Amino acid sequence: MTEAVDLSFLSPEERGLLERLHASPRFAAPNGGPLVHIVGARPNFVKLAPLFHALAPYRQKVIHSGQHYDRSMSGSFFEILDLPEPDLNLSVAGGSHAEQTAKTMIGLEQAFAAERPAAVIVYGDVNSTLAASLVAAKMHIPAIHVEAGLRSGDRDMPEEINRLVTDRLSDLLLTPSRDGNANLLNEGAAPESVMFVGNIMIDTLVRLLPKIEQAATELEGLPERFVLVTLHRPSNVDDTASLARITAALDDIAAKVPIVFPVHPRTRAKLDELGWAPPADRVTLGEPLDYVSFVALQKRSLAVVTDSGGVQEETTFLGRPCLTLRTTTERPVTVDSGSNILLGDDPASILPELEKILSGQGKAGSVPEFWDGKTAYRIRAILEGLDLCQPA
Repeated sequence: MTEAVDLSFLSPEERGLLERLHASPRFAAPNGGPLVHIVGARPNFVKLAPLFHALAPYRQKVIHSGQHYDRSMSGSFFEILDLPEPDLNLSVAGGSHAEQTAKTMIGLEQAFAAERPAAVIVYGDVNSTLAASLVAAKMHIPAIHVEAGLRSGDRDMPEEINRLVTDRLSDLLLTPSRDGNANLLNEGAAPESVMFVGNIMIDTLVRLLPKIEQAATELEGLPERFVLVTLHRPSNVDDTASLARITAALDDIAAKVPIVFPVHPRTRAKLDELGWAPPADRVTLGEPLDYVSFVALQKRSLAVVTDSGGVQEETTFLGRPCLTLRTTTERPVTVDSGSNILLGDDPASILPELEKILSGQGKAGSVPEFWDGKTAYRIRAILEGLDLCQPA
């Protein structure tokens, strides 16, 4: 285990804010129960793993909402990330956003009543994150949001609604970049509740980097140079006209450089409806990959075309040019400091940027502050400072 990071990473002012939070009614007399982690979808597991391992000396439990139920989308992550099977699986997969959230809330209320958690830890912006923060607030249990403060400004995205409500209800807001602090304080969050700790997803990438680098050397059947594509957001794939424009742009790209495209199940169904049949020698359409294999593909690629928030962060850490087919991003640090370029919603804008990369003028960027593999231990130090950790 890596040695725990002490509170010296906080400024004197931040340490004073932590003392003020510790004295607040919600944290002054914590329950004696375990720390309870809530996960529900694939990205949550990548964020959970470093903190779960960092908190190994303490009592903790994992509740999986079951929002993503396919083995390739959830179960395999527990194996790759060296996580135990969850202590409870609520099996709420399927249904609308409201149905998923409601079923998760019912299950969590029963679980929290039985466990009496010292605190509930939620990750990211999925429906189970929103559900857990609501239940914890109503049951007067401290809620801790890892990856707080991210904002796209686009309320058409269900994830943005989840972020806004979760941050409003959570008692401790742990941000991956300093723009998250600014967003939260501008929205009226109590200063003592906001702590910049860094990007916990990068902890997993750093820990698994030797396996990723090994996997990158073992990938077979790939072109020497290729563009990696990953698309799944409804704004890009659900509308037939939009998807048709994207596939036309991909055809143009494939004429210049081969494409490798691991296809999300939702996206594959839409591509089948569209009838897209690109030449197999220029476009490789594959199945979704496990975490290590997919990041290895990013590392091997010439560039990545995506609409994924997590991929924007991974490519920034890897120094790989990232072309994001979205009008907004909740991770502006990947644009301001990193290797990400926000293209907007016109797929025709991909090719000009790719031509810059092919000519050696692609954006490299730099790794943002505290994206160093130590975020989980900074979080652990804060939880210890709040007396939330009970020996296992």
